[in-house]
Amino acid sequence: MSNSMEDVANAAQAALIIGSNTTEQHPVFGSMLRRAVNKRGLKIVVADPRKIDITEFAVLHLQQNPGTDIALINGLMYIILEKGWEDKAFIEERCEGYDEFKATVKNYPPQKVSEITGIPVEKLYQAAEILSVNRPSAVIWAMGITQHITGVRNVMSLANLQMLLGNMGKPGSGVNPLRGQNNVQGACDMGGLPNVYPGYQPVTNAEAREKFARAWGLKVESGKVEGSEANLQPSTFNLPDKVGLTVTEMIPGLADGRVKALYILGEDPIMSDPDTAHIRHCLEAADFIVLEEIFPSETSPYADVLLPGVSFAEKTGTFTNTERRVQMVRKAVEPVGDARPDWWIIAEVAKRIVAGGGRQIAEGPHAGWDYPDANTIMTEINALTPSYGGITFARLEQGKGLQWPCPTTEHPGTPILHTKQFSRGRGKFMPIDHVPPAELPDDEYPMFLNTGRVLYHYHGGEMTRRASGLMAVYGRPLVEVSPLDAEKLGLEGQQRVRITSRRGSIEAEAWVTDRVPPGMVYANFHFPEASANELTIAALDPTSKIPEYKVCAVKVEVV
Repeated sequence: MSNSMEDVANAAQAALIIGSNTTEQHPVFGSMLRRAVNKRGLKIVVADPRKIDITEFAVLHLQQNPGTDIALINGLMYIILEKGWEDKAFIEERCEGYDEFKATVKNYPPQKVSEITGIPVEKLYQAAEILSVNRPSAVIWAMGITQHITGVRNVMSLANLQMLLGNMGKPGSGVNPLRGQNNVQGACDMGGLPNVYPGYQPVTNAEAREKFARAWGLKVESGKVEGSEANLQPSTFNLPDKVGLTVTEMIPGLADGRVKALYILGEDPIMSDPDTAHIRHCLEAADFIVLEEIFPSETSPYADVLLPGVSFAEKTGTFTNTERRVQMVRKAVEPVGDARPDWWIIAEVAKRIVAGGGRQIAEGPHAGWDYPDANTIMTEINALTPSYGGITFARLEQGKGLQWPCPTTEHPGTPILHTKQFSRGRGKFMPIDHVPPAELPDDEYPMFLNTGRVLYHYHGGEMTRRASGLMAVYGRPLVEVSPLDAEKLGLEGQQRVRITSRRGSIEAEAWVTDRVPPGMVYANFHFPEASANELTIAALDPTSKIPEYKVCAVKVEVV
């Protein structure tokens, strides 16, 4: 998030929530937004194909057709330009690429956008006026925006909207993605992406590679990097400059031999990746799989080695939440049995890999993977990651957390990004055109499938399905079907339906509800006996490689 949750809840005059089931998937922030509506009149516009709970607190609900977000955003910006509501001073002082962007937006008049999105023209005008007149306004989104083949372009479009309105670098404004899991922000910050080192330092940058190589115990002597058999130029280090693979590229790589082995930590691909039948095939083809987990999962049967990790309550370290806030987690109970912290397991595996290869690692602070505790790891992070330079355990023990960038121990942290300029200098408007989803309904598969989570369960359900209280409330998979479609199908009361896509089929109980519009069903992926990911398509965004979980074509039949 460019702003913080508290800032948006306290200072925004309006908010566009698009592709985020906020009250169910981020209930703490959702309650803050509800309170802002009730206490100070925050005006919320919700754009979502489903009638999610937060719509009860909205002044306007836009029910766009699945996969039409770019057309919708362009349509709102067309009206903003038509009415002269853009922030001309902000555009002039802080942005570039405006003319080309504007020419693209001019191709999305309200009537055309209405035909693409299914939203009435008058509602487009209402939404544009609410967001323009009530400033500062914030944009909030989640997986409903990113999990498309146009996910990156969707995000760029929302950035265009906020720059157009001058809603950047100010309290109550900004672009505010809500992360889908509890520490995914921290994982990305620490280099859990194939193209960057910790702190988003590119692997293609020679200076960054040299810095990390020296810190991790690699050095150049006589044109040879110690620990490597390859003779290299004196100015090079044997940290690769090649961008690696994402999960959605690695797992298919098992089937065609490009990838031989996987080390899976706290992930359940059988439940969380698209097109489950293909995932099973890929995992079966692997030469070797290591799974580090706290419970047996649906992926466990495919593992050659199971390593027992620990839960959050059994370890000390940090989590970084969706607003870039780094917070301490303190060990409350001792690990059970042979379970160990993840960092300890990884270090021990690395030591054995090094020893088994007969390699000598050059001197470095922790060249031998000798980390006595999590604080030692954090000290290394402080030294190598500028945005985390001042986020120490000592400081975190004293307060509620620090938001990066926080470069020094005297720095207070950064609640709002881009206050004076963008990280690239001027913000760049991007001309973005609507692209339809990879798979649309047809005669054989006439309905849309939309997928996601429900309030009572978390992701693949390995933890929440073990909680009797949660299972008592939501103990079986349900598929949401509109009353009109239920009538067409001949559903009477709570009956089971079979949903089939080009990739698989599931059977589950139907929940007839107006939460979904006619022509669309909604399913979750919490239950292995009827996971929506048996049906989803593995079409990827070309940049981020995120799958299009949110849109595919299905047929629905009464069982």
